[in-house]
Amino acid sequence: MKFVVRGLQPVLLTILLALSAPAQSSAGPVFPPFQQWKEAVLSGSGFLLKGLYSTNPPAEIKVGKTTGNADTDIAFWTGLKAQRMKVDVVQTESPQPGVQQVTFQAELRDSAGKTLYISAVQLWQKQSDQWRLVAGKRTGPARLQQPSSVSKKIYDPGANAHTEITEALALASKQHKRVLVVFGANWCYDCHVLDLAFHRPDVASVLSKNYEVIHIDVGEGDKNQDLMQQYDVPMKKGIPAIAVLDGKGTLLYSQKGGEFENARALSPEDVLAFLEKWKPAH
Repeated sequence: MKFVVRGLQPVLLTILLALSAPAQSSAGPVFPPFQQWKEAVLSGSGFLLKGLYSTNPPAEIKVGKTTGNADTDIAFWTGLKAQRMKVDVVQTESPQPGVQQVTFQAELRDSAGKTLYISAVQLWQKQSDQWRLVAGKRTGPARLQQPSSVSKKIYDPGANAHTEITEALALASKQHKRVLVVFGANWCYDCHVLDLAFHRPDVASVLSKNYEVIHIDVGEGDKNQDLMQQYDVPMKKGIPAIAVLDGKGTLLYSQKGGEFENARALSPEDVLAFLEKWKPAH
């Protein structure tokens, strides 16, 4: 995608990469024009929002592989009819004079009472005496929280996966639980989405009562492939991938169709329904 913004091409290239490689938190004071934008979203006023977007050059907002303009972005945000919105500014920086880049995550409750998560990068430019939003990139609304970075070490590359499963089976047998084997890797964005879902209070309570959870590192698809084959979880269908065992090690469920591979598209209800279905009868 090519943005036509004079003198800003290197910065706009950074914007395109920002969501696929989220920055470490380094946010400073809230950028006042961004705060105005947030308040306009909460007000639901398309008129107020439109006054914050650049017209010369026209603002361009990328969502996936589609590039939209100010009108489509305004329609998106006002269409959510946000009842409340919590914004976590992950990073704010001035890559060159007269330019401000803001990377953030928004958690909002829509008019239907659902909690949605949106990650975005915005590029603002000082035009005369007014800051205008000239370009950006955002995700669509997700029902599960999205990670701001993939630096957390969920999967231990040095762990002996066979030993971990043996120990988990022993605990599960004593406590009348199931073993949830999660295949993944620390570089995998959707593995971090699933991990955040597992730490939601509603999901964590079901997990702790009914499952021993084991994270198995697959590296670049070259580690612990014997276990993926043993539990009938094809690597070619992607990660994160899940198998469920009973306390005796019997395979109860294996992910054959990449059901969790696109975890960012799941809802909390999807995750809970899966865990409820495979938990042991008490």
